Amino acid sequence: MNPKNILVTGMSGLIGGLAGRKFSEQYDVTALGRSEVVGFPTTVVDIGDGIDGILPALKGIDTVVHMAASRGRVTDEIHMKANIQGVYNLFEACRITGVKRIVAASTGAVVAGYEKDDPFKSLVHNPDFEVPDPRPMITTETAIRPTSMYSVSKMFTENLGRMFAEQHDMSVICIRIGKVEIEDVPLKARNASVWCSHRDILQMIDKAVHAPDDLKYAVVFACSDNPTRYRDIEYARYVLGFVPQDSAADHGF
Repeated sequence: MNPKNILVTGMSGLIGGLAGRKFSEQYDVTALGRSEVVGFPTTVVDIGDGIDGILPALKGIDTVVHMAASRGRVTDEIHMKANIQGVYNLFEACRITGVKRIVAASTGAVVAGYEKDDPFKSLVHNPDFEVPDPRPMITTETAIRPTSMYSVSKMFTENLGRMFAEQHDMSVICIRIGKVEIEDVPLKARNASVWCSHRDILQMIDKAVHAPDDLKYAVVFACSDNPTRYRDIEYARYVLGFVPQDSAADHGF
């Protein structure tokens, strides 16, 4: 895949902003979201409102990096509008306009429920826990255990992506993103297990954008190489060549 024109949603947010500005060093980047992005042509639209407002933004676009989402303490209805109805509207607009690849943000929180039970509970919360060898791992084949409507809605992105990839000959790569912090350091021990540095999340998104044409669908975890990491990144290494450059150990965790 050799993209020429990339549309980034969520560029007014942390990860979308990092990705859009990085890609703009090599490609023509435009933005789509609910607010203007300074320095970039922006289509201001709420993707939950319908397909028609999205279509003009996709003219000439071959790759969409979808980082926009509702998250945090909002109502379930807001999550459903943005992360279910909105994602469907965006994917369908991509199909109509002939977008070749979508790289979409999912969340590692779809398996956060495992942190309620040992060994994962002790692994992420107890600094004196003796980590087993081999370390226990959750893979993308492991059954999900979402803990919120947000993570439930992100599973819709993954399932919809598979359907569009198989039924409409598109390529959809979903990234289960770990904890990316504004200051680019883990803020506490639990977050250190799922932390993903700015450099590593940018590498992951870049690898997904440039994945081989014949990779039609994939779901991967994105975390740095943290000592208490329990989300498997070997599949991401295998299908995308992702090799994290950072570790929470560099920050005392």
